[in-house]
Amino acid sequence: MANTRLSLIDIGRPGDPAVFDADVRAAALEIVARYPQGQSRSALLPMLHLVQSEQGYVSADGIAFCAQVLDLTKAQVAAVATFYTMYKRSPAGEYLVSVCTNTLCGMLGGDDIYQALSELLGVGMNETAGAAGEPGSITLERAECLAACDYAPIVTVNYEFFDNQSVDSAVGLVTELRAGNRPQPTRGAPLCSFKEISRQIAGFVDQRPASIRAQATGPQTEAGVRLAQRLNQQAPGYPPGDEAEASSVDAEQTAADNSGKPDYTSSNDAPLNTFKSDPAADSPTGGQSERTNTADEADKGK
Repeated sequence: MANTRLSLIDIGRPGDPAVFDADVRAAALEIVARYPQGQSRSALLPMLHLVQSEQGYVSADGIAFCAQVLDLTKAQVAAVATFYTMYKRSPAGEYLVSVCTNTLCGMLGGDDIYQALSELLGVGMNETAGAAGEPGSITLERAECLAACDYAPIVTVNYEFFDNQSVDSAVGLVTELRAGNRPQPTRGAPLCSFKEISRQIAGFVDQRPASIRAQATGPQTEAGVRLAQRLNQQAPGYPPGDEAEASSVDAEQTAADNSGKPDYTSSNDAPLNTFKSDPAADSPTGGQSERTNTADEADKGK
């Protein structure tokens, strides 16, 4: 079986960042500018969505581009790109159809919906029916959770919600997409292409008027809030006048917790408390490792 992680950093073709034009590079630098100076690697996630919006997936070229702009190794970029399922490793269709088959959706028909769409399209998990990226092409995926249990079973198209689906309604939805139509989601913005939604996830706002006006919630989501309003209930807060005192206490505690600690910009940059190898075969412990963790040293003195 091919190693998909290595396929993104193919030694024979390591990727060419020059395939992305000046506009893409300007957009990438705009993403980097959102983060504090010296922490540009934080821009990697949205930048991967940016290159995906250009090519329909994260290619070897996209890996090389992100590595170049963020001064990372291609291995570091590929490790992230292969971890998250939202980054596709082969060209996706115009529409990504995701069927939730997690516990609740699965019990209410999600598994049946996925099976019906798989048979209709003649594809399996993360496979594409039609020419990738072309009008009406569809990539199908089985999703673990789409965070909309109150509307189960759920299907999304390019991450827009189609609630309370059945086998028949889902088949009708996909049939419409293949015919070149774009049904209106149950809630949220009108449909766009997979490349377009990838750019939006990268942080570039969808300027279509219907998208700006779109409502993301529905009656089920708001039921608890409306009930609380009707009963005049609200979450408890600090007693009047205590907010400033509580804030001061929190600040003092934070300062105390951080006193004496090096100023690392990220916990990933700090040295780890780990084991120091002791290769001596004739040591009293039989060559076991010696802890360097100061907490363990303190325990030994007790």
